Amino acid sequence: MEPNFNHIQAAHCENGVTTSLLKNIGVQQITEPLAFGIGAGLFFVYIPFIKINNGPVIAFRTLPGLIFKRTCRALGIEVVRKKFSSREKAEAFLKDRLAEGRPVGCQVGVYYLTYFPKEYRFHFNAHNLIVYGKEDDNYLISDPVMETPTTLTSYELERVRFARGMLAPKGQLYYPTPGKPVTDEQVKRAIKSGIQKNARNMLFPGPITGVNGIKYAGNQIKKWRDKLGLKEAGLYLAQLVRMQEEIGTGGGGFRYIYAAFLQEAYAYNQMDELPEISKQFTRAGDLWRTAAVQAAGIYKGRIGSREDFNTMGNYLLEIAEIEKEAFKALKNLKWH
Repeated sequence: MEPNFNHIQAAHCENGVTTSLLKNIGVQQITEPLAFGIGAGLFFVYIPFIKINNGPVIAFRTLPGLIFKRTCRALGIEVVRKKFSSREKAEAFLKDRLAEGRPVGCQVGVYYLTYFPKEYRFHFNAHNLIVYGKEDDNYLISDPVMETPTTLTSYELERVRFARGMLAPKGQLYYPTPGKPVTDEQVKRAIKSGIQKNARNMLFPGPITGVNGIKYAGNQIKKWRDKLGLKEAGLYLAQLVRMQEEIGTGGGGFRYIYAAFLQEAYAYNQMDELPEISKQFTRAGDLWRTAAVQAAGIYKGRIGSREDFNTMGNYLLEIAEIEKEAFKALKNLKWH
């Protein structure tokens, strides 16, 4: 008999896993925007001196696992998280949890995910999915970015749980433990703490993170064509678009989710500023999407002049200013 588990499709894998696992233990208030906002998931970092997939490291989200960890902590929910050096122990622990009727989240690599289209499979080890049951040699998988549940064989699941490379998951799995019912007052307090944490992270004075990181990346893009040559500069822009649009919804998508979070936050904290600030993040999301189109045009060779790179860089400078003002407004909220 198939376990009683409700698959939820989401825009971002960790948001979806967090939402599904919490609903599974009775936290019915949680939604994808609330999970993302309470978990302070919005971020940006540009690390030019580390390369991955032919381009600099660019991330639009917090480190893998933090959204789930922060959301559970803010709601007073204890979490179990395990990594394994032994594949046998990893599978045995997973089977024991499933035998208890407990779905678990897993961090995996996407390169060998057989149900992903081939064009989406590359070496990225920070994808999240839920394993909720087993039938014969097939594990039942709820991957939030897929429309319906799917399966992986024991071999296929082991392969992605122990993918090698940067952010190697090492068989990592995690799950929340049931406790007292979560109250609306707890959600209200968690929203406040999530907003304050995200504002601190994005306004951090470091040069390559947060809004400063977006500004820094924008200024660097203007130099890429002359510094790197058109071909390599195009690969760098392809990396930005890949991380923005294909890895966990990235730039534009995350801004839309955060805008939705602020709208949902208004139901718990009737502060007129929240819907207004939400509009700023929607505007930033639109600009991220416009920038992605510009970058794709350069990468595909439709455009590529120095002025085209300047236009691309200026989009990021404008985004940085919008997000700076939005997070400053959130930082300065007078909470009831």
